[in-house]
Amino acid sequence: MQAMQKQFSFPKEKMKVLLLEGIHQACVEKLVQAGYRPELVKGALSEAELCEVIPSVHLLGIRSKTQVTDKALSKAKSLLAVGCFCIGTDQVDLASAARHGVPVFNAPFSNTRSVAELTLAEVVMLARRAAHKSQLLHRGVWEKSAEGCVEVRNTSIGIVGYGHIGPQVGLLAEAFGMKVFYYDILGKLPLGNATPVTSLEELLRQSDFVTLHVPETPETRNMIGAAQIEAMRPGAFLLNLSRGRVVDLDALKRGLESGKVAGAAIDVFPEEPKTNDEAFACPLMGMDNVILTPHIGGSTIEAQRNIGLEVGGTMLKFTETGSTTGAVNFPQVELPMVRDCHRILNIHKNVPGVLSSINSIIAGVGANIRAQTLSTLGEVGYLIVDIDKEISDTLRVAIDELDTSIKTRILF
Repeated sequence: MQAMQKQFSFPKEKMKVLLLEGIHQACVEKLVQAGYRPELVKGALSEAELCEVIPSVHLLGIRSKTQVTDKALSKAKSLLAVGCFCIGTDQVDLASAARHGVPVFNAPFSNTRSVAELTLAEVVMLARRAAHKSQLLHRGVWEKSAEGCVEVRNTSIGIVGYGHIGPQVGLLAEAFGMKVFYYDILGKLPLGNATPVTSLEELLRQSDFVTLHVPETPETRNMIGAAQIEAMRPGAFLLNLSRGRVVDLDALKRGLESGKVAGAAIDVFPEEPKTNDEAFACPLMGMDNVILTPHIGGSTIEAQRNIGLEVGGTMLKFTETGSTTGAVNFPQVELPMVRDCHRILNIHKNVPGVLSSINSIIAGVGANIRAQTLSTLGEVGYLIVDIDKEISDTLRVAIDELDTSIKTRILF
């Protein structure tokens, strides 16, 4: 790991805050009230576009489409933090961000209810073939029939991924009278009467509806392919409101065409338009038993406002106090502010002897430590230290010259 350019505080009105992909106005207002001047971009940026603008950016806000790659991060000489205004963070190279001293924040809870509600709405729509009948009516075809339409009461739903959203889906499903199963690679306590199963295959065999709520990782990519579709209960339904690459859409299409899968609801796709002006393409287009929605699981006014406030708040707290509570790739450090002190924030390589070296520098100049806390995660260590105001700059320079330092800031 190479030491990166060090950074120091300067007036917040001069910090460049770039918010992409239509971040909610609640976040914008929060930043403005705090003294920042955010720049807003409605759509996502390509890697090349991001590389062009990121060198001068201090705070970057994105949603799900902008990819913050190692290449972009290597050009981010001023970047303090990245805020993902969504649940997932797979659009950011988290390891690279940590190596560059950039914590990444997200909103793991703010849109869980919205996604869960849409999931159950689509379960009912699939069970009643309501989306298909709506399409027929738009074409002037009246098809009033109960054929193939069932109540969801007394059916079973299998939830793959029992993190933040899965339990909410389970509770709503129980309210509909459904039997709830769930599978997660980690042991999770059930909410309500949900029943854990020991394998994905077991869940697929016994579920009338299978709904996916997992992050995108190497392990989850194409986790639902031809073999898993074959393992599903005949006539079952599949829903994906998680990440687009979790399902092999070509295999799903074959399952739908053969009748093995009775229907599907897909809200996320392997390739998604970056703006509303771009065309959309998907192998499942035109299939009567498929509900397609444009990645709107968390797209409610309530969720977007909550996400804006949550992520905006954690980014502000980090910028103004150094707190990394809530960062997904960084040591979790928080220290109450002490009056009449300067705060030094040092991000460094996680190697032995760093704290000893820094404390020796502090002792060497006769500085008074008012408060100090250190934590490490992976390759990165993060230190917050509050010292006497009049000598803090001297210490900052000395700490900054250590070979272990990645990034140093000073807060007044």
